[in-house]
Amino acid sequence: MMAETTTTAPAFGTVVVRETRRGTFQQEIVAGAHHLLADEPKNVGGLDSGPGPYDLLLAALGACTSMTLRLYADRKKLPLTRVEVRLRHGSIYATDCAECETKEGMIDRIERAITLEGDLDAGQRAQLMDIADKCPVHRTLKSEIDIRTVEAPAA
Repeated sequence: MMAETTTTAPAFGTVVVRETRRGTFQQEIVAGAHHLLADEPKNVGGLDSGPGPYDLLLAALGACTSMTLRLYADRKKLPLTRVEVRLRHGSIYATDCAECETKEGMIDRIERAITLEGDLDAGQRAQLMDIADKCPVHRTLKSEIDIRTVEAPAA
C-alpha cells in the first residue's frame, strides 16, 4: 500500500512523519522525494505495512555502516566486493555490560554483524572493522543527543 503523497516536499534535511489514519500505528514518512510507510506488526495491533521504528533505526545504522565501508574501501583501493550488515535490537541488564556507564536497570543493545566479501587480508579486514565504528550514525547513537521538542501549529 502506498503512502499518501504530501503536497509539498519537506526542506532538504527535514523528514516529515504523520499518521495515515489507516490502522492504529501506520505512519507516512517523507524524506525529500522518498515516501515510505512505518508500522507495527499485526501481533501488537499494527497492519504490518512497513518497518517499525526500531527497524528503521537499525536500517539507518546498517546503511550508514555499509556506505562508510564502501567509501573507505574505494578510497583506499581495497578489494572489498560487497558489504552486508545484520542488526538486532534488544535490551540487557546494565549489570551485564562491563563497559557501560549505567549500572542499574535495563539498557538497549544493538548487535551488528558485518560480512566483508572480497580478497582482503587480515590487516585490511581489521581496518574496515575499525572504520565501521566511525560511521556518522554510529557516532550519533554513541554520543550525547540533544532532542528539542516544540509544538508546531496545524497547517
